Order: sequence, then C-alpha cells, then structure tokens
Amino acid sequence: MPRQARTRNVTAAQARSYLAKAEEHLAAAENELEAERSIAATSLAIHAAINAADAVCGVRLGRRAAGQDHDRAGELLKEAGKDGADLEKDLRRLLQMKTKAEYDPDNIPLSAASRAVEPAQRCVTVARRVVSSGTR
Repeated sequence: MPRQARTRNVTAAQARSYLAKAEEHLAAAENELEAERSIAATSLAIHAAINAADAVCGVRLGRRAAGQDHDRAGELLKEAGKDGADLEKDLRRLLQMKTKAEYDPDNIPLSAASRAVEPAQRCVTVARRVVSSGTR
C-alpha cells in the first residue's frame, strides 16, 4: 500500500498564486530555451510543472503535496480527476530530469531541454483551465 502524501490546505487565492508562479517559471523556461541555456530552461520547466500541479490540486482538492518528495505530488494529482491524471504523467516525466538539471555536473542537450519545456507548457495549460473554472 503506497504511503499517504503529506498535504497542506490551499485556498482559491493560493491556487491562483501557484498558477502565477507556474506561468512565470514557464515564461522564463521558454526564454532560456530560446537563449540556448538548456540547464536553466529544464530546471525552470520542472518548477513550472510543480507549481501547475499545486494549482490544480488546490482547486480540485483544496490541498497540495507538502513533502520534499515531489513524486508524492503525483499520487495527489491522481485524485484530482482527469486533468490531474493528465498533468501527473507530464510531471512524472519532468521529475525524472530534476536531479540532472539541478544537481549533476553533466550538461543537458538543447533537444532534451526542449522536450522538458513542451510538457511544462501542457501542465500550465491544464492549470489555467482548472483555475479559471474554479470547480472541484
């Protein structure tokens, strides 16, 4: 049986703030990708998706994942309906790149960074739709 994810309550205003953070991270990721700074683009894309997940969970569930293990956020997203499940797939793929982008000394090819920005864009699109609907 999987462990229960630690959570924190999220208000509607906080969910909108998570969306704003997601949008800002995504815009920065796109700018870094255009400037061919692949490590920054990848890291920012990952953080855009994490904040998008928090926004979706905040609206749909009234809570977000609160632990250090971002993989636990996926468990919570699965409870957030079809939008959450769709976002979870992209978030899971992006989280696999987090250690390499943020802690390993290796470079990230520009093509890999581009493949990170695309799912982040999908995550933010889902979060925009969910936050604008405001429905649980």
